[in-house]
Amino acid sequence: MSRIVVVTGGSSGVGLAAAEQFAAAGDEVVLVGRTPERLEQAAQKVKNAKVMKADFEDFDQVRDLAARIRAEYPKVDVLANNAGGMVQHYRRTKDGFEATIQSNHLAPFLLTHLLKDRLAGGRVVNTASRAHRYGPPQLDRPGRYNPWTAYGGAKSANILFAAEAARRWPGITSVAFHPGVVRSNFGAGRATRFFYKWAPFLVTPETAGALLVRLATTDVTNGGYYDEHGRLASPRAHAGDPAAAAELWDTSEEATGVRK
Repeated sequence: MSRIVVVTGGSSGVGLAAAEQFAAAGDEVVLVGRTPERLEQAAQKVKNAKVMKADFEDFDQVRDLAARIRAEYPKVDVLANNAGGMVQHYRRTKDGFEATIQSNHLAPFLLTHLLKDRLAGGRVVNTASRAHRYGPPQLDRPGRYNPWTAYGGAKSANILFAAEAARRWPGITSVAFHPGVVRSNFGAGRATRFFYKWAPFLVTPETAGALLVRLATTDVTNGGYYDEHGRLASPRAHAGDPAAAAELWDTSEEATGVRK
């Protein structure tokens, strides 16, 4: 039986590679991205893909995206929270949050909440990173801005979110994973982008995409964090603390307006 799979950040890299593999297995894929041209190009590679545009630096667009998904699908089997990236310079969104934490954590947190009933019995796979070791999440970053610290904090948030979702929503399986150091357009600044495009030891998007698909379709530990080999791993202490996860959940609910 085919599944309904929503892949955010689906117009390139890991998201596109995973979407192609889901579609090849007979699943119906919703590709989510912020650039219409890139989305349309990606859709040419994904059989029967549905394309939906949303910029995760805008909560209103995330809410519109959720409404469109809800209108189209009574059930979502897999939500791949894969959108995000690194922001080179400090930027505050119109919603009032630092752009890295909003696009990588708060927007996926909001989307997942808005689709919660559709995801009953399904699975949420959050693309995190080993970069979570750079520090804990912060909804704002006073003082000097460091893109790696901001990105690492956002990836810590992905791991904490998966763990806390497993505790609060046991009827939905939630995991986070490190996809490896993937060849892509990732990065902030020329030097970082050059590295992620040309370093010889990088993981291909297809390999990382296959791991995402595996975690979405095989037996996993609910709330677990998986490494690039698909092994259950222990994140750094600040990303594995249940109290920190509960606190982040509460502050994220308030920030996104989903608190009842």
